[in-house]
Amino acid sequence: MSAAREDAAQAMSLPERAKEIGLLASKHAQHGDEHGQLAEAVVEAMHQHQMFGMWVPRSVRGGSELDPITSLETIANVAYGDPSAGWVMMAAALAVGSGAAYLEDDAVEELFSGDRMPVIAGQGTRPGKAVKHKDGFLLSGSWSFASGIKHGTHIHTLGLIEETGEPRIFVLPVDQVKLIDNWDVMGLRGTGSIDYTIDNAYVPESYTHFAVTEEPKRGGSLYKLGIIGMAAMCHSGWALGLGRRLLDEMCGLLKERGGASGPQGSSPSFLEQYAKAEATYRSARAYVMESWRDIMDSLDRNEPVSVRQQTLIRSGMIHVTAASHQVAQFVYQAAGTQGLRAGTVQRLFRDMHAGTQHIVASPPVYQAVGRELAGLAEGHQWQFLNLVDANAS
Repeated sequence: MSAAREDAAQAMSLPERAKEIGLLASKHAQHGDEHGQLAEAVVEAMHQHQMFGMWVPRSVRGGSELDPITSLETIANVAYGDPSAGWVMMAAALAVGSGAAYLEDDAVEELFSGDRMPVIAGQGTRPGKAVKHKDGFLLSGSWSFASGIKHGTHIHTLGLIEETGEPRIFVLPVDQVKLIDNWDVMGLRGTGSIDYTIDNAYVPESYTHFAVTEEPKRGGSLYKLGIIGMAAMCHSGWALGLGRRLLDEMCGLLKERGGASGPQGSSPSFLEQYAKAEATYRSARAYVMESWRDIMDSLDRNEPVSVRQQTLIRSGMIHVTAASHQVAQFVYQAAGTQGLRAGTVQRLFRDMHAGTQHIVASPPVYQAVGRELAGLAEGHQWQFLNLVDANAS
């Protein structure tokens, strides 16, 4: 087998490995819900199956550099088992992979020199403050939503350089960070997405990179998508996994009850709603996959990704989140009191509603998508979640 085919076989095996992790995560989902972090057995399985390296360049030891479609399937398979496990895995894989692609050589050599992948977690939206100091920066600030940090070795966090205003991602060891265990939320409780603060922590320049860079220092065309492009894969794959699990749970309830789920279970009205829910999910999935296949074609030809293509992956991400939310509403109501009581349907319902609150699925992003689709953003380009003047300095 050629090296290229061997790499492809390894890459295609990751979705299958993700299914195994999803099954394990499903068994331990209650632990995450009760304790605010994933069970260690689940995290260990992610290490063993090399999930944290899914977006690490192949030139870095242990890296898989997955293509977008395989990435979506991999994330969906873990999220299907447990949405909190899928969320932690996607968030860490994003920070680990982007660090491996964008940080300087000495930082990457140190971070990836161990027997297993580092687990990098943190927050890339609300910025802290960085002041130049020696050959690096002193970083301070307060952040929220550090998904998976309880399992992390390093933090990945956004800061603005005080002297220039430049936004950068800073990567530093967890022991330089104060963690605040305050994740008391409705859903996605197992993600442990707690707050954290940093007070004048020294970060070498080589452990930083321009926050919205699309110029990797290693790896292929995948990394020209930038962090937000990879984040779109994260959230799209997560919603795909959860939406499918909800519909399959509904099927399970029907079979358990001989074709009925509560008093309305086998009624024509229920069957109509069920068909619509399935169509809603499948059409959203098709939209996501179509948009990302188009991106893959451009990347394979080493062509730049267009503004319209960037718009469509953002649109697909928001749409599949909304579609899976609609599915959750239907399944919860159709499940009757079984959805109300503690159990899988209730947990999935809560997790889905927690996922809709993320900034990537917020109304301002959808408004910007509509603006570009309507032809009202000529001369603009996407920067993170915003349309900005392409000619602005």
